[in-house]
Amino acid sequence: MIKSTIQFIREIYGVKEGQIPLHVPFFNGNEQKYVNDAVVSGETSASGAYIQKFEKALAEYTGAKEAVAVSNGTAALHVALHMVGVTTGDEVITQALTFVATGNAIRYVGAQPVFVDVDADSMGMSPESLEGFLKSSCEKRSNGVFNVKSGKRIAAVLPMHTLGFPVRIEEIAAVCKEWDLPLIEDAAEALGAKVGDKHVGLFGAIGTLSFNGNKSITSGGGGALILNDSKLANRARHLISTAKKPHTYEYFHDELGFNYVMPNLNAALALGQIEHLSEMLYQKRALGYVYSEHMEREGVKMRSERPGTKANFWLITLQLADRKQRTEFLDALNAADITCRPIWTLLHKMPEFKSCQTTDLTHSQFLEDRIVNVPSSVKGLRI
Repeated sequence: MIKSTIQFIREIYGVKEGQIPLHVPFFNGNEQKYVNDAVVSGETSASGAYIQKFEKALAEYTGAKEAVAVSNGTAALHVALHMVGVTTGDEVITQALTFVATGNAIRYVGAQPVFVDVDADSMGMSPESLEGFLKSSCEKRSNGVFNVKSGKRIAAVLPMHTLGFPVRIEEIAAVCKEWDLPLIEDAAEALGAKVGDKHVGLFGAIGTLSFNGNKSITSGGGGALILNDSKLANRARHLISTAKKPHTYEYFHDELGFNYVMPNLNAALALGQIEHLSEMLYQKRALGYVYSEHMEREGVKMRSERPGTKANFWLITLQLADRKQRTEFLDALNAADITCRPIWTLLHKMPEFKSCQTTDLTHSQFLEDRIVNVPSSVKGLRI
């Protein structure tokens, strides 16, 4: 299987020897034109027309009422948690199987993650695990939901749409509504993914996106909040602009703010990218199809979208038999100069999060032992 997969990947990228990266950006539209325009205008930093143009294009693409562009995906998570009122001493329920930015952002606001399990099919937060933790370990009081064991307030729920596959977000939203808990969706990897006809990130108070260099589209570095509350969006714009009161020349900041505005230069690049996002996602889906044919012949399971959902196939995702086969696969393909990666180590195993409370994490561990990603770029495809 390993030898034939190496040959297959080299064939679909038309590269007989040399490195094949995991995922690289594809600039095939107005990116250079817009970036040049931003440079010529002199507006390369936190003001300029491309910021608003990109926010408008992103809102239209996702169907959100508002989009707020920020400097990166972690910043988006940080400001989102701050805006829903998470603060020092609180707890936020999230999943252990996620990129470290999810946990870091919770720590940035002085809160502590509580890790619940994921579903084996979606790879994202299990609504049953979430509800089970709330019923077994928490109680509603007049001033909020509290963890009986730690005595701390549960201030928010933060699931992730893992690798662009939608989590069971409608069921999670229903649990959050029952417990009156704010829901933030970490959709950093899921631009273009939907549940039914609704884009992920729009089922709770705020959704967050990332446009890092390895994502489906990139602004170099960047992120965004998507939301349907204009008042909340305007508050986000105020906070990410250092909470400075608008004035021609005075500097007065009326609360603790963040320097998180996406620079105009990056927004120009992002606007050029989003203009051909639909085309790139179409090619990614086609890539997923040819991978699935090959992996089926080899007896390897390829992860796909659940019924009623639409994944974005950001990274093609394979499920190997066990950790031994996973490691053999990663060692062999990376040695052959084909970049592959495992899914993340569970966050509660990291020093920063080892003291955090967890539920049973059977599915999370199962996936950590088996999931790998293989080259998924649109650039260079020969299919």
